Amino acid sequence: MCLRIAFLIMRTNTILTLLIVATWLHGTEPMRSRWNVTQHCELQDFIIQSHRGAGELSTDNTIEAFTLGWQLHTIPEADVNTTKDGVIIAFHDKDLARVVKDLPSKWKDKLIKDLTFTELQSLDVGAWKGLEFTGHQIPRIRDVFAAMHGKPERRLYLDIKQVDLKQLAEEVRTSGVGSQVILAAPKHETLLAWQHLVSDAQTLLWMSGTEKTKRERFQLLKESGFNGITQLQIHVRLPGDPEAKDIQTGEPFTPSRAFLIEVAEDLGPRGIVFQTLPYGAKDPSIYKTLLDLGFASFATDHPEVTKEAVSAYYSTKK
Repeated sequence: MCLRIAFLIMRTNTILTLLIVATWLHGTEPMRSRWNVTQHCELQDFIIQSHRGAGELSTDNTIEAFTLGWQLHTIPEADVNTTKDGVIIAFHDKDLARVVKDLPSKWKDKLIKDLTFTELQSLDVGAWKGLEFTGHQIPRIRDVFAAMHGKPERRLYLDIKQVDLKQLAEEVRTSGVGSQVILAAPKHETLLAWQHLVSDAQTLLWMSGTEKTKRERFQLLKESGFNGITQLQIHVRLPGDPEAKDIQTGEPFTPSRAFLIEVAEDLGPRGIVFQTLPYGAKDPSIYKTLLDLGFASFATDHPEVTKEAVSAYYSTKK
């Protein structure tokens, strides 16, 4: 009963959030950047990053999720972690609690770094999501690369969690997928180190936090000439999100539209892809507003919704 009540509260909060944002977006004069992606990028080249593989359409960080992400013509994201015996795997969390149904008690206090790859391979990381996902397993990153080899259309974001960069770079080079991977990290120095390790490296720097901290970080990046950065991702938080603590009066989300336009008009002429991860965004009007502000790419938990919204937006610009 408690779980049902919690679910209903969460669902009600989500609906209220969507209604608030939709009402605001439909009832306010839109702000627009002078730089617009439709003038610089064909629809078929628009980048959509499928969060953790295929977002909510599949399990986290599994071969099945990555395959679905590619089938949707998006770029899946893999979180890069390391086991006790030094095997690099695709896995997001520090432990197994969220993604293993009926986790054995002996492993409930274990972290990923405390378990070997063989131990992790014995676990089902799909059943928690539904019967149709039963049997999904944690993959080695080299197995994901093997599914990409010889298929240049298959690209992959690598989001750093716990991994030795030199070891990861060696696996990328050995697998022959250097031009197909995009290293994602919150630290500029990580991306600079990666570019020294992989000659044809592409990178994404992601930024969370308040608008104040984002402004400060963006200024530092600007002073560096955005050295070593090919994509920049800024997280957008909607009303109702616990992290959306600094939404300004009259704004539909954080950070403010004025700041996002400022960033877009700086990055666009430099050829740096401006991406956002708008947490929880399902309403197509939110994507339209973000595109108007100058974004050139999305990361999403809802790749089908995002693809349809982007396609509809492009159709209005013909």
